[in-house]
Amino acid sequence: MLSEIYSAGLYGIDGFIVTVEADGQPRMANFELVGLPDMAVKEAKERVRTACENSGYRFPAMAYMVNLAPADRKKEGSQFDVAILTGILRCAGVINREIDMKSKCIVGELSLSGAWRTVRGVLSMCVAARDAGFTEFYVPVQNAREAAAVHGITVYGVHSMREFIDHLNGTKPLQPTQPDEGAFGEAGVDYGIDFSDVKGQALAKRAMEIAAAGGHNILLIGPPGTGKSMLAKRLATILPPLTFEEAIETTKVHSVTGTLPDGTSLLSTRPFRAPHHTMSAVALVGGGANPRPGEVSLANHGVLFLDEFPEFPKQVTDALRQPLEDRRVTISRASGRVTFPCAFMLVGAMNPCRCGYFGHPTRPCTCKTGDVQRYISRISGPMLDRMDIQIELPSLSYDELAANTAPAETSATVRERVIKAREFAKNRMHDDKILCNAQLDAAGIRKYCKIDESASQLLRMAYESMGLSARGYDRVMRVARTIADLDGSEVIKDMHVAEAIQLRSLDKKYWGA
Repeated sequence: MLSEIYSAGLYGIDGFIVTVEADGQPRMANFELVGLPDMAVKEAKERVRTACENSGYRFPAMAYMVNLAPADRKKEGSQFDVAILTGILRCAGVINREIDMKSKCIVGELSLSGAWRTVRGVLSMCVAARDAGFTEFYVPVQNAREAAAVHGITVYGVHSMREFIDHLNGTKPLQPTQPDEGAFGEAGVDYGIDFSDVKGQALAKRAMEIAAAGGHNILLIGPPGTGKSMLAKRLATILPPLTFEEAIETTKVHSVTGTLPDGTSLLSTRPFRAPHHTMSAVALVGGGANPRPGEVSLANHGVLFLDEFPEFPKQVTDALRQPLEDRRVTISRASGRVTFPCAFMLVGAMNPCRCGYFGHPTRPCTCKTGDVQRYISRISGPMLDRMDIQIELPSLSYDELAANTAPAETSATVRERVIKAREFAKNRMHDDKILCNAQLDAAGIRKYCKIDESASQLLRMAYESMGLSARGYDRVMRVARTIADLDGSEVIKDMHVAEAIQLRSLDKKYWGA
């Protein structure tokens, strides 16, 4: 007697449909599970048997063969438990065989008591189920709000196996989980920090605003205690709100990795990730035997902050070069290729030297001759080229810190200007579906970066005197385009180029360009 139940698996951050075929024959009791299962799936046999008994049902004394199709695709995780037991009980007649299961996709882990336990990656699996034409999606009640964020499919949150069987047999129908309309939107955004917390550093704040308006990477250099980390942590508060599509993509990454906060259906704030400098390249960009997203993907549509930038191994920082250009990470394994999104803004922070006081007005630098250059050279030239903005933060005096001046601008005020600049740019580039100036390639720069004669002459002088690379030239043009957008100007003028050059002046000071 054959029964087919539908579940879902994960590959990368995308879900795929798995057909659970259960066949029961009146022979000596046996239970075989095939279809390229990993160890967690193989162990489902014992969980399923015990959960069935503790749910009040006798496990049928038959010979069962359960196949997870497609059989040539690796199945990982514990989310197939419920579908396996459902197929077995349907074979045995505990679940009415007349019930149409072709419209139902079932995902969930079983506890030994028969309760449904939460699983990771529910959002991705629900999207896959909807796209495959399923109209009903059954998940543990803890995952129901997350799945309900997907439009076009009815989601049911289930507490236990008995509750699920009663629903299928029509004795106690479950109520669908309603989408949380307040889970996404401006009203739910609360970062708990604000741009007005940072005292002084007007030039650095301006640089952060420009970076936010154009989606540019930024490098902050300065002695300890100048506010580098404070500014970096507040960058997300001045970025435009997440769109619904961005929220779905970002939530999928966090759902798959199990980092989605409890009770959260959709991420409403842009992610901020600040990994330690001892991390490996795999932890940063993703990978492993069974590829998982790294920090760059967890920061998708948000901010990746690398404090003490030169302390990261060069192999690790150089691994960022391709993701910064492509905005995606592709990992190849013998079993196939996985692509993770990573459209993030990179913020690096570093001291000017190992002791931290090179160029300080009052504290002497204790580094030896050549130590400063060796310390800075830990960042490769190609990696530095990818930092659109490089800004130096000076030490603040006591008077600047203690002054009772008028409150600084709030994040909300700065964000209004950022949103206006992005809309200005979006209206100009909507034909090419470019969202911000940082995404402009060489062709886009030629098309959208209209520059007047005086600005062109100024850029020529800077290119020759600073020894900019071709990539450095493109970066200056992109930043100048963003500054012009903040001014509401379609044409890049000399003052825009001058400010963009000023924001890369550290090339000359530290790297001898």
